[in-house]
Amino acid sequence: MLALILLAGCLSRNFSDGKRLLDEGKQEEGIARLEQAVKDDPKNMEYRTTLVRQRELLLARHLAEGDALRAQGDGAGAERAYNKALALDAENPRVKAGVRGLQADVRLRQSLAQAAQALDKGDARAAETLLRSVLAENPNLPQAKALERRIIDRARTAGAGEPVLKPATTKPITLEFRDAPIKTVFEMISRTAGINFVFDKDVRPDIRVTIFVRDSNIEDAVKLLLVTNQLERKVLNENSVLIYPNSPAKIKEYQALVVRSFYLGNADAKQTQIMIKTLIRSSTVFIDEKLNLLIMRDTPEAVRMAEKLIAAQDLAEPEVMLELEVMEVKRSKLQELGIQYPNQFTVLNIVPSPQTVTTTGGVVVQSTDATTTTSQLTLNTLRGGPAAGQVGISPNPALNLKSESSDVNLLANPRIRVKNREKAKIHIGDKVPVITTTSTANVGVSQSVSYLDIGLKLDVEPNVQLDDEVSIRVGLEVSNIVREITNRQGVLTYQVGTRNAATALRLKNGETQVLAGLINDEDRYNASKIPGLGDIPLIGKLFSTNRTDKTKTEIVLLITPRIVRNLARPEFYAAEFSGGTDMAAGTPPLQIGATAPGALAMSSGSPAAGQGAAAAPLAPAAAGMIAPPPAQNSPPGATLSIAADATAKLDQDVGVAIVASPQLRAGQFDLVYDPAVLDGGPGGTPGRMTLKFTATENNAMGTVIKVRFKPLVTVPGDTQFRIENVTAQDGTGSALLVAAPPPQSVKLLP
Repeated sequence: MLALILLAGCLSRNFSDGKRLLDEGKQEEGIARLEQAVKDDPKNMEYRTTLVRQRELLLARHLAEGDALRAQGDGAGAERAYNKALALDAENPRVKAGVRGLQADVRLRQSLAQAAQALDKGDARAAETLLRSVLAENPNLPQAKALERRIIDRARTAGAGEPVLKPATTKPITLEFRDAPIKTVFEMISRTAGINFVFDKDVRPDIRVTIFVRDSNIEDAVKLLLVTNQLERKVLNENSVLIYPNSPAKIKEYQALVVRSFYLGNADAKQTQIMIKTLIRSSTVFIDEKLNLLIMRDTPEAVRMAEKLIAAQDLAEPEVMLELEVMEVKRSKLQELGIQYPNQFTVLNIVPSPQTVTTTGGVVVQSTDATTTTSQLTLNTLRGGPAAGQVGISPNPALNLKSESSDVNLLANPRIRVKNREKAKIHIGDKVPVITTTSTANVGVSQSVSYLDIGLKLDVEPNVQLDDEVSIRVGLEVSNIVREITNRQGVLTYQVGTRNAATALRLKNGETQVLAGLINDEDRYNASKIPGLGDIPLIGKLFSTNRTDKTKTEIVLLITPRIVRNLARPEFYAAEFSGGTDMAAGTPPLQIGATAPGALAMSSGSPAAGQGAAAAPLAPAAAGMIAPPPAQNSPPGATLSIAADATAKLDQDVGVAIVASPQLRAGQFDLVYDPAVLDGGPGGTPGRMTLKFTATENNAMGTVIKVRFKPLVTVPGDTQFRIENVTAQDGTGSALLVAAPPPQSVKLLP
């Protein structure tokens, strides 16, 4: 017995020590003691249950720790936590899945490192391919999400809108062409600004323009040429532009579209869709009413306009807190004095029941029934006196001495918050059941129950104004049950008294308005008298009873609006912005930089069929601009030509001659060359030489301007000369439009 007692104590000690260690946070030691206790006493269900529960808790703890460390990227810590979990349950599927995921993370991180290296080298396509394989295996890997964001940001930066055109020079340009092919004009701009112009195959080659632009911005000149000739451009890179016809088919072919998702917080998706289709005329708009999402596919300009419109509409609705206080003040006074005499009497014939005589064992027993019966009152019964019948007066006379006075205040103070232009309802009272009986032929009688609202009912609809005022529609109804009425069939109905008020008012924020005057004043007098006696002066009070009932009820409503949130009046720049043209919403307005008076004129057109390139008149001045003086048509043969040695040696000067025809009496032009190849001498701008000429009286051969350049290179090659910004006058001083000659190439030989 002593040994058994010692053994039981040892087993109990292991279990108690295990629980104590668990409470102290020593999970592993506690589990070990519990396991020893179960091993020593395997049939003890308490030991086994405690061990299983504590082991599951510790296993879940190690699993959660491993998952958290794995999500943070701490592979070593996660591996230690998973190993502890394996020691507890080596066959647990969650633990095995965590270990396999940890091994996969190592492989995926290697792929991510390769993708990051490819992205750093500029190979975004290879980085995206590696990233897609990683995301397909583990879409929630934080490092993969971060790299995906980097790739998206890089793509957005690379394709953020249309590239910006950057001419090689920012100097103003001067163009003077009369009835010249438009491609020739663009070629001259290309040589001056270093811009490559590529033409669509559908650009008409017969378009001819007359342009007179002096000291103008290159972008403005290109813009005017495109707009006046129904052309459009697409910037390919910083120095390359594609020119195509401004037609719907070509716009669909070349114009880039973007897709934008708008998650609306307050605006309704359907109303926003209608707004975009109406104002922007965008046909590709999709909405998801469940997510309140709007997706739009259109040009970048239209999407930017939609952003502004949605920003002005997607605003939180105003809200107002209505503080209400409803009081019902009721005062009543009741006075009842006098003697209440009976106004009826009843004559009853009371007949005792006959006696019953029984004999029991020779003993006579007599009993009388306590019940009585009534019969009709006859002369015989009256002669019999009280023994045969009784006369009773009902009810008995009563003395009324009653005086009551009451003062009742019913108070309701609800506070309700409501959105702008939404209805709010308040009901404080009871729902009284009303039974309706319906009789149907060949069916029978059926009853239904409906409920009638009795008490205080208040309907409010606020409208918050931008000037911190609130317009409120108020509907007030106060009802009570006046009396209950029972019909012949025993159905209970009610007589309901009600008072209603409806109004619309406008209050400032925090202003209190009192609505009162719903007064019900009742004054009732009732007298019950004995006929004749009650009308005698003075002593008639002894033969009557008088009842005076006065009741006065007043309803008072106090309403105070407090604006919780209101719309801020939008700034002018947010409420009004450029809407583009009727054909292209959101496009910037056609504007050019400032020009001097007489420095801009242009016209365009194409020759009629079968006719040559006839000279076109100058276009009228644009609105708000001063038209330049009209230039005369160049006389036949009025030209400017350039001549140079076809070949020249590197150690010799290169000669260039510019010949102005006899019709050109004076003028100037710019001779453009490559300053890295040739030296134009001191002074002036490298690469550009401005030359003036004035013809003599006898110049039948024209005016010749000669210039020599010294080669700067030692390697053979080609170079080119060209003339720009030509201005010329005839003998009368009138301006002449002269086209620049084609460029002249020179081959430098060793």
